[in-house]
This record gives sequence, structure tokens and C-alpha cells, in this order.
Amino acid sequence: MRRRIALALGGAAVLTASLTSAALAPVALASPGLITAMQRDLGLTAAQAETRLTQEMTASRVMPAAQQAAGAAFGGAWFDPARGKLVVGVTDPAAASAVRQAGAEPATVAISATKLDAAKAEIDLSAKTRPAPAAVSGWRADPRSGSVVVAVQPGAHGSDIDDFLARARKAGPVTVVSAPKAEPFAAGTVGGDPYYINGNTRCSIGFSVNGGFVSAGHCGGSGSSVVGWDGSAMGSFAGSSFPGNDYAFIRIGNGWWTAPVVLGWGTVSDALVRGSWVAPVGTSVCRSGSTTHWHCGTVLGHNETVNYSQGAVHQMTRTNVCAEPGDSGGSFITGDQAQGVTSGGWGNCGSGGETWFQPVNEILQTYGLSLVTA
Repeated sequence: MRRRIALALGGAAVLTASLTSAALAPVALASPGLITAMQRDLGLTAAQAETRLTQEMTASRVMPAAQQAAGAAFGGAWFDPARGKLVVGVTDPAAASAVRQAGAEPATVAISATKLDAAKAEIDLSAKTRPAPAAVSGWRADPRSGSVVVAVQPGAHGSDIDDFLARARKAGPVTVVSAPKAEPFAAGTVGGDPYYINGNTRCSIGFSVNGGFVSAGHCGGSGSSVVGWDGSAMGSFAGSSFPGNDYAFIRIGNGWWTAPVVLGWGTVSDALVRGSWVAPVGTSVCRSGSTTHWHCGTVLGHNETVNYSQGAVHQMTRTNVCAEPGDSGGSFITGDQAQGVTSGGWGNCGSGGETWFQPVNEILQTYGLSLVTA
């Protein structure tokens, strides 16, 4: 029950940043293994990975002030790796100066984030009464295109899809793209990894919270019993939501304990968790799971609706990090900041794919939890 966890303290790489007009830029701590994983999955050198982590940490902390500076003209935000800065869309050029003073780079966009989010919310509401066709993979508000992007499975067509798209276009501007269907990443029982639900499903721990840990809702319903990686009684699901959401709180006991750590599985050093700042679109993100262990990629979108075969799940974050069955519920982390728990996706870690996670802050707020942090 007391699994040995090697905390990467002395070997941590200290990443520094300079002053911005908003505030002193943060110091990001990352294990050497995290740098190695970013080199492998993002095609970076060690120096580039260190620089990017610092820039991304700065962007995450600048984002609230930059959004406030943009005011009603705010048109979304994303991290630009080429410039190493947060970019904030503005519908009114007059807001550009204030955004720049807040530490971000302004860019003119056609529609405000408020209007774009409202259009997506209208599609979400419509899909609750008239569910989206199974061939519709999901939809998201995309500030860079100024539209709600609707993903449809490759080669799919039919009157039901046309009808859904017609309803979506009544809500606001729509762009249609082709994308595979996402599915949750749960798996049958496999010995040795990290927790099992009712004896027949394996999922992965997300993040330690006071009293237990958070994971994916599709892994088990409220009251479902849980055993740990060693087969001993661990606890049970104190709360679970799926579909609609995909998150759960598992309350533990029986001698189990919590630690502010994301496992590196021997691939990289274990990562410490120090908080849960939201990583902007475009920033790097890494995932730890019990099947494929540690992989990295990039945040591709926020507040997406994923249309699983079991029903739509809202407010998801899309990434190009790979995952496979059994990785469900596992940790998504940027630097030392918790991002969310693995939900589902398409593809695998041999050929690649995309994976969605449920943001951790929503889970904490829903169940009144707090992260266990270093």
C-alpha cells in the first residue's frame, strides 16, 4: 500500500524567467525526466524544453490579467510557441494596448469569446433534447477561426448530420472538420497497475486530494468499490458523473495515503504537483497512465463537447497526447501544475491520436476538494 515514490527534488531543473509588466515571472520546477519526455514527444532540445516550460508558466499566470485587460473585446487566448508568449484575441483594436501592458500579445479576431461560447452553449443545449448523431465526434469554440468547429467522422454523411449542422449554424458561425470518434480509455482487469473497480475494470489515478484521489467518472459509479495496485482494499467512489461530465472522487482508507506526485513509471522522474493553473491552448502538457505510462504533447482546445457513444461530455480539453485503454482517469500535468484527468480519445501510442481530459479545477469545485501539493 505504501508504494515507493522517488520525489525529484535535488535533481530538479530550475527554470527561471525575467520580469514582465504584469508581475515577477514564476520559477518553474521540472524533473530531468520531464525535460526528456518533452524532447521525445515535442521534438525539442533540452534547452528549448526548459525555455518553453518557463514561457508557458508565465503565460498561464498572465492570462487572467490579460483577459481582464481586454474586457468585452476579449476573443480567447492561446500560447504561441514561436513567440513564446500568450496571445489574446481582441475584437476592438483599442484594447490592444492594455493587453500588451498585461504581458500578452494582442491579435485581432472577428468574434468575442462571450459570443462564441454562447453559440457553443446553444448547440450543447440543443443536443440535450435532440442528441447529436453518432457520427458527430464533438464540437468546440475555436477563437482562432472565429467559429464553432464541429468534428464529423471521416466519410460520414446523411440527413441526420445535415440536420445537426443546420441547427448548429443557427447558433453561430460553424466550421466542419473530419476527425475520428473518441471513446473512453477504460480497460479490463490487468494485474499490477494502479486501481481496479468492482474487480473487473482498470483505470488510473488522477491526482491526490485531501481524503482520496480524483479520476474519470466512466470508470465507476458512486458506491463502486476500489482496490489498489497490490490488490488490497482501497476505498470507494464517493461521487461520479458520466456522461455530461467525466469525473469522480474516490475516498480512500484502509491504510492508503496520498502524495503530491504524478508517477513517471521509470520512464521519467516522478513529478511533484504544486498547484492547478490552467494551461492556455498551445502549451505543452504531459500525461501519466497505467497502460502507456508517460507521454507529452500540446493543448489543442478548451471547453470542447465530446460526443461519446454513451452520451455527450462537456467542458473538455483536447490534446494531441496519445493514450490507450486503462489510461482513463490518469494525470495531465504541465510543469508542476495539475491540468485534468484523462477521459478518452482516438488512436494509440504507436500511431498517435488525440486525447481529451476533464479539467481538474472543475472536479475540485464540484466536490469541494483540495489538491495535495508539495
